[in-house]
Amino acid sequence: MTKFINMLRDDSGASAAEYALILAIVGSGIALAAIFLGGAISNSLRSTGEEITTCTTADATTASGC
Repeated sequence: MTKFINMLRDDSGASAAEYALILAIVGSGIALAAIFLGGAISNSLRSTGEEITTCTTADATTASGC
């Protein structure tokens, strides 16, 4: 019976579980940030490419913003 009580009082695995939980939360936050930032960067580059295409195909004096 004393072995069972000692096993219940043992907290050595608790810190490893807490670190694993923190690592999972931080990792998922980084993954979500990469997904959202990747979309924003992709949209910005697409918009810039379209603007460059518009300015190079149109007359520079008549194209707006060139």
